[in-house]
Amino acid sequence: MSDTDPFDEIIDAETDRDPDLAVIEAGSRTLRTQGTPPEAQVPARPEDPAVDKALREVEAELAGRWGETKLEPSVSRIAALMDVLGEPQRSYPSIHITGTNGKTSTARMIEALLGAFELRTGRYTSPHVQSVTERISLDGAPISAERFIETYDDIKPYVEMVDAQQQFRLSFFEVLTGMAYAAFADAPVDVAVVEVGMGGTWDATNVIDGDVAVVTPIDLDHTDRLGETPGEIAKEKSGIVKQDATVILAQQPVDAAQVLLKKAVEVDATVAREGLEFGVVARQVAVGGQLLTLRGLGGEYEEVYLPLHGAYQAHNAAVALAAVEGFFGVGSQRPEPLDIDTVRKAFAAVSSPGRLEVVRRSPTVVLDAAHNPAGARATADAIGEAFDFSRLIGVVGASGDKNVRGLLEAFEPIFAEIVITQNSSHRAMDADELAAIAVEVFGEERVQVEPRLPDALEAAITLSEEEGEFAGGGVLVTGSVITVGEARLLLGKG
Repeated sequence: MSDTDPFDEIIDAETDRDPDLAVIEAGSRTLRTQGTPPEAQVPARPEDPAVDKALREVEAELAGRWGETKLEPSVSRIAALMDVLGEPQRSYPSIHITGTNGKTSTARMIEALLGAFELRTGRYTSPHVQSVTERISLDGAPISAERFIETYDDIKPYVEMVDAQQQFRLSFFEVLTGMAYAAFADAPVDVAVVEVGMGGTWDATNVIDGDVAVVTPIDLDHTDRLGETPGEIAKEKSGIVKQDATVILAQQPVDAAQVLLKKAVEVDATVAREGLEFGVVARQVAVGGQLLTLRGLGGEYEEVYLPLHGAYQAHNAAVALAAVEGFFGVGSQRPEPLDIDTVRKAFAAVSSPGRLEVVRRSPTVVLDAAHNPAGARATADAIGEAFDFSRLIGVVGASGDKNVRGLLEAFEPIFAEIVITQNSSHRAMDADELAAIAVEVFGEERVQVEPRLPDALEAAITLSEEEGEFAGGGVLVTGSVITVGEARLLLGKG
């Protein structure tokens, strides 16, 4: 038996090709071609006082568990919960999504496409913008507070049973994952669209065997838990790639692509890669979004209107389309593309709360949940393309465990001034600590500190109007999903 890795042999054999392309091309079977913005749905608090009280009690019980940032890398507890619940996650096919940025928007696009083809969908995403009930959706809408409470009550005895048997109690995220899988089985759904919480191999969602595994672009985030290079992070995220699955890869750093393709070889998965089997052919800015031509696994899809801004959302759309094509067997079992009118209808209805979302005019206030340097760079590029601001003021409240310097450096070229604040989360970086870093990046004269978010919003709006009512000033609120969610509430959304 040879000690040489078969995958390395494949790459070494590609001696007359660009080495980066050799890595991307080597390995597994590939799928090749054979042939005005919607209102974002974010639930408000229940109007019925009794329901609101019951929901708050459930939220308090969940909050009393390990938070999402305190992790014990194992799926043993969630697997035990699935076992006592009768393996609800096995009762429907699933599309599993990992990556660093773009997971939630991609999940929403996949959900919209599947729904347009008359499949009943369940979607599980995280974190939430305003309400915990957003995380579990049926038929494209967050489940009601009543159903959320009922689902929790149904699985609570089983959660307590598992708690008693394990060294550590089930975490907040593990219980929510159990609720989602149980709710999807109870509905029942035709297909589940599931976003990982963090990583892949030991993420609580990874008790499913996704028929389609999607990997959005990998970059540096959660480096203390996942690894310090894209390749190291990809190794953890590749854990969602299961035997004989279809794998949809967004454009990746070469070291990440190598790891992901090697995993695909090991489990005999079929791979489709952005830029090779599918991708964005053309895009142009349109009112409220952009007009796309996408190349899918079954051919080109022209004049697709996407009511979201930014090149990165166009790439998310290409990934989502390929994922749904892969789910339906386009490019393998069936050569013809998906119905173009249905695809257009689905994309035109997509919304993604807190992702370059305009929540106010005069001045324009935009919310974006960018929380790492890669996301911030994508947002900065999209702002420049989609909005004609003559003076843009940033409102930034970040979490203490993020690369805030990299985040601020990405925004520095587009912010005339920045207002530093903090959200209500225990993870929030202290406003003065964040301001000290901002002064190093922006200079003292461009930094203002308002620890209370309402004051920060008011200060930013005032600053944006300094050049006059018709000067084209705007405000971008960013740095954290929690900051964006709280700003959304303050500005009258939900």
